[in-house]
Amino acid sequence: MITMNFDGLWTSRVVEKLGYRVAQGSSSRGGMNALNVMAREVEAGWDVAFTPDGPRGPRYVAKPGPVMLARRTGKPVTVFHIGLSSAYTFQKSWDRFRLPYPFSRAVLVMAPPIHVSTGADSEEIEQKIGEMQTALERVRDVAESWFQVSEMERQRLREEWNEERVSGSARGASP
Repeated sequence: MITMNFDGLWTSRVVEKLGYRVAQGSSSRGGMNALNVMAREVEAGWDVAFTPDGPRGPRYVAKPGPVMLARRTGKPVTVFHIGLSSAYTFQKSWDRFRLPYPFSRAVLVMAPPIHVSTGADSEEIEQKIGEMQTALERVRDVAESWFQVSEMERQRLREEWNEERVSGSARGASP
């Protein structure tokens, strides 16, 4: 899902040139139509993606779209963040977009999947949005600090993360 504003149109063109399809909309404009398009894509076997904090922010605060789509499709929400060893930060952009410098290293940190029942009521949806927010904060903190910590600390984080992923997958799979 990509916003329908000017930046989104530019981003859509780039994303489509890379071979991806785009559902245009945001929390403030065209969001329900975009969710419908994305649900059809998921049902057809495609993966879909959001920038969950939306074009109006606030930055790093999740919107309900991914949870609503998970409820509709029965597919889990997967939260991740990519940390960069060196990048240019666009200080005036709402999200402080970072463009990696050539030869920069990157790390992708993923949280355990968040399962939403297809019959979720408003209370469960709010709980899952909270889980998604917590997961977003955690993966961002780990990814953004990755290149500033020692190898020993990285190994500790890997082990801790793997334990959480295993126990999170087991929790998500249980009825």
